[in-house]
Amino acid sequence: MNVDLSRTVRELAVENPAATRVFEKFGIDYCCGGGKSLREACQAANIAPDKLLDLLHSADQKSTNGNKDWNSESLADLIDHIVDTHHAYTREELNRLEPLLAKVCSVHGQRHPELLRIQQLFGGLSQELTMHMMKEEQVLFPYMHRMEEAVLEKRPIMPSMFGTVQNPVQMMMHEHDSAGQALHEMRELSGGYAPPEGACVSFQTLYRALDEFERDLHQHIHLENNILFPRSVEMERGR
Repeated sequence: MNVDLSRTVRELAVENPAATRVFEKFGIDYCCGGGKSLREACQAANIAPDKLLDLLHSADQKSTNGNKDWNSESLADLIDHIVDTHHAYTREELNRLEPLLAKVCSVHGQRHPELLRIQQLFGGLSQELTMHMMKEEQVLFPYMHRMEEAVLEKRPIMPSMFGTVQNPVQMMMHEHDSAGQALHEMRELSGGYAPPEGACVSFQTLYRALDEFERDLHQHIHLENNILFPRSVEMERGR
């Protein structure tokens, strides 16, 4: 992997999925804010460029076949992976975390009012993500499937209700930005999901789960914003 400071975070994340682990470690946004150069990302994260470059080179060397190159897979396989892995996980965690948040807020909300704001943000995020995934699974993804099949079979792409695929893609990316803002505020309020001293098991479990939820959603959005959506737009334009 060719790594230099002028390349964007998004380019590196697409080229080598293992790089996303390095970016997560330093809180570098590689999905919604992936258009920044590596130099700009280092400045924002207050990390020495040489250190980050060394870590990225190391991640590249340790990368295994388990890090699938989704740029070379079919859109259908990528969509199935997103739905079966990330959509399934998101739905499961939304159902698990909402009652856990309510429990922790009922016990600790008075002493830790930030929990109440986190609960409010998570509630809005839950509603938004539920509708977002439904629109993808019922409208956008089926169209992408049909489009790819038409291209492979060298036949015309059937027209859609939304005109060009760029229209729903832009809407989905806007909703991704909204989700990213909510995640950022939740992380700020929680001090990086660091439970306070003496926190009970439920409190600790909640923060650990929210941290994992954020990491998975970053991967989820990265696969869509940086790989699936650009490939779909390019495929449509190619016809």
